[in-house]
Amino acid sequence: MTERPLLVVMAKAPVCGAAKTRLAASIGHVAATALYRQLTARLLRSVRRDPRWSLALAITPPAALSSAHTCWSGAFLRLAQGTGDLGQRMQRLFDRFGQGPLLLVGSDAPGITSKRIAAAFRLLRASDAVFGPAEDGGYWLVGLRRRPRTPQIFERVRWSSEHTLNDTLLNMKGLRVALAATLYDIDGAKDYRRYLAETRDK
Repeated sequence: MTERPLLVVMAKAPVCGAAKTRLAASIGHVAATALYRQLTARLLRSVRRDPRWSLALAITPPAALSSAHTCWSGAFLRLAQGTGDLGQRMQRLFDRFGQGPLLLVGSDAPGITSKRIAAAFRLLRASDAVFGPAEDGGYWLVGLRRRPRTPQIFERVRWSSEHTLNDTLLNMKGLRVALAATLYDIDGAKDYRRYLAETRDK
């Protein structure tokens, strides 16, 4: 029997003053934290029961794992991301789980759906890696096929900048890379207003 691919949602503990700090500068810490809880809960509801993959939730900071356990419901694995910068934490997750297709996704892009996750897993069938570009130059998704090995791809990356995706792609020489849909993250007031307008239109 073939083991199912693994989807790992990366999230921060939704603690007021610690999550969505850039957005909080515009709308306040309480509203920003509430939005982050809502986005993450909606994403987990969307992907947790899909039979095409297994689901895990990776939380930072590590000490928050026990308290964050009750924030988002569902029967899925919960684990700490560990220490280090974003690249070190993502590489640790890729290295932790055996072999086979694994996707990491963030939790602040409202356009993430099961349909887009399934499309990214399909891209991995013919590629070594897949990225979901974000409009700000980063990425909301990164996936590796991890066969015959798991590449080390997160060195010398300028995180949280317009260079993040391009810097990571420079580490992909010799690997087949596919791109999934481009989405936006809610990082600032402009993104927040866009999200509210889209929500009202539905």
